[in-house]
Amino acid sequence: MDPVLPEEPTPMSLLAGSGSEMLTKSHVTAFSHLGAESPDKQTLRAPRLNLLFRKFQFIFYASYHCKKDFISMLMVCTMSGARRKLALFLCGCYVAALGVRADVHCVAGAECYVAAVYEHRAILSPNPLALTSREQALELMNRNLAVYERQVMTAAQQGVQIIVFPEDGIHGFNFTRTSIYPFLDFMPSPQLVKWNPCLEPRRFNDTEVLQRLSCMAIKGEMFVVANLGTKQPCHSSDLGCPDDGRYQFNTNVVFSSNGTLLARYRKHNLYFEAAFDTPPTADHVTFDTPFAGRFGIFTCFDILFFEPAVRLLRDPEVKHIVYPTAWMNQLPLLAAVEIQKAFALAFGVNVLAANIHHPSLGMTGSGIHSPRKSSWYHDMEDPEGHLVIAQVPRNPLGLTGTENAANTADPAHAEFLKILSSHLSCEKDAQEVRCAGAAMPDADAPPAFHAEMMYDNFTLVPVWGKAGHLQVCANELCCSLLYERPALSGELYALGVFDGLHTVHGTYYVQVCALVRCGGPGLDTCGQELSTAAGLFEFHLWGNFSTPYILPVLLSSGVTPEAPDRLGWERGQYFLSKRSLSSGLVTAALYGRLYDRD
Repeated sequence: MDPVLPEEPTPMSLLAGSGSEMLTKSHVTAFSHLGAESPDKQTLRAPRLNLLFRKFQFIFYASYHCKKDFISMLMVCTMSGARRKLALFLCGCYVAALGVRADVHCVAGAECYVAAVYEHRAILSPNPLALTSREQALELMNRNLAVYERQVMTAAQQGVQIIVFPEDGIHGFNFTRTSIYPFLDFMPSPQLVKWNPCLEPRRFNDTEVLQRLSCMAIKGEMFVVANLGTKQPCHSSDLGCPDDGRYQFNTNVVFSSNGTLLARYRKHNLYFEAAFDTPPTADHVTFDTPFAGRFGIFTCFDILFFEPAVRLLRDPEVKHIVYPTAWMNQLPLLAAVEIQKAFALAFGVNVLAANIHHPSLGMTGSGIHSPRKSSWYHDMEDPEGHLVIAQVPRNPLGLTGTENAANTADPAHAEFLKILSSHLSCEKDAQEVRCAGAAMPDADAPPAFHAEMMYDNFTLVPVWGKAGHLQVCANELCCSLLYERPALSGELYALGVFDGLHTVHGTYYVQVCALVRCGGPGLDTCGQELSTAAGLFEFHLWGNFSTPYILPVLLSSGVTPEAPDRLGWERGQYFLSKRSLSSGLVTAALYGRLYDRD
C-alpha cells in the first residue's frame, strides 16, 4: 500500500510490525528528537536499524514532493533483505540532490574518512553568576544537547565517522567557581574504568550529560567529541586539593561509535577561567579509531603552548587533532581559522576544529584543515550555527620538505635562493641589528617606524612599491620580504617584526615576521584589525628564527585561510612563499614560539 502523504503535519506510522515511528512533514534537516532519557538495552539492541529508520525518515522528508511510486519502492526495498545497501544508496542520492555534501581533501587513491565539526550558537544562562539547581542547569544543557543530537543525525546522512563540538557549547561561560557547580558532571577516568554511560546510566551519579552524549554516539554510529564541565572529589591529603574539596575541570570527552567513554582530556592552559582548575599534571591524551588511526586532543588556548599540544605530536602515529575551542578572533595574527590552519601546516596534521558561534563576542571560525586544504566557516553576520563536513586524508600530506625548498623552476624562488646564497649576516650592537652581505635590501627602502599590533610594539617598514626586497630587524630576529605586485591597490601594507615577551591576555614569548594590510593611509593604522583587502602579492617571507616551532599564517580577504606554495627551512632561514592568492592579502606571517622563554 502506498503511504499517505499528509498535506499538514499529521503523524503516521511508517514501519508496520516493527514498532511505530511517528513522522511529521518538516524541514529536511529537522530530525525527530532522540530524547533526554537514556534508552534501555532493548532499544539499543539494533542501533544500526534505528539509524536506518532515521535515514529513511530523512528520505521521506526529502521525497515529500516527489512521486509516490518512488516512496513506495523505497519502503518495499527498505523492508527487504537488501534494505541497508539500497536505502543508504538512495539516501546518498537524495542528500546529493539536496546540495548537502562533504568537501573533499583527498587525492585520488588516498585512504580517507569523513569528519564533521559543528559551530554551535550556545543557549546561554541569562545570569551565569547566579546560583541555580542541578535540575535548572540540566534544563538549559538539554536544550543545547538537543541541537547536538540533530547535528549528529544530519551528519549521519553523510556517513560521518567522527564529529567535534565546541568548547563551552553545552553549559556556556562566564561562571564563578560556585555558580558553575550545578552544571558539572562527575567524571571517572576512562583509563581506570570502562564505562558506557548510555547502557549503564545508573553506575555513577550526576552523569546525565555524559549519558546523553554516549547515546548520541550510538544513534549516529560515529565517534563524538564534546566539551563539558566536570567535577572530581579530592582529599585534604592531596596538597593541590582546593578548599571546597573538589577539582573542577574544563573537560573534553570522546565516545566511540558504540557509546563507550574512550578518552578524557582536561584543559591545561586556562584562559581567564576562574570556574576551573588546572590539572595537577598536563594530560597527554590520544585515542585510536578504526577509520583513521590515532588522534590527539586539546582545547582552545592550549594550541599556543608546548604542553600538551606539541608534546602530543612527538608520537609519530598522531596524524589528526580534535580541537574544541571558544576562540575570540583577534586579527591580524590570531583569528580562529587562521591559527587552526597554521597548526595543520606547521605540524603536517589534520585539525578538526569546532568553535562556538557568538559573533557579537567576536567568536566564530571553525574548520577541517589538512595541510593542503581547508573546509572552514567564519561568519560575523549569521546568528545561527553551522555544520562543516569533509572527506579527510588518513595520511595528510604536508608542505614542508626539501623538495619545496630546493625547486628553482620558479624565477621568484630562484631569486630568493640567490639572496640566501649571498650569506647575508646580521650582528646586534647596542642600538640595533646591522646586516651586511652581497644581497642587501633595497637601498632606498623607507625608514622603520613603530606601531602596536596584537598589544605588542612592532618595528615595521612600509611596503610602497610594486616590487622590492625589504628587511626589518628587532632583537635577534631579522625579517625579509621579496615581493612583486601585479597592480597597486591603493592600500598601505607594512612588513613588521617582533621578538619578545607577549604580556597581554597571556604571557608567552614570540618571534614574528608579518606582512599586513594597514587600516588606512597612515603608518599609525598598521596593526589594526581588518578582515578585507584587495592588494595582491607574489612574495617570499622569511626570517632567522631561533625556534623550530613556527606557525605559518596566510589569510586573504574575507578571513579566508590559504595554503602557501612552499614552506620550510633554507640555509638557516624559515620561509613561506605564495604566488596566486584567491583574493586580497590580509596577513602573511611566520609566528614563532619560544616555549623555553615563557
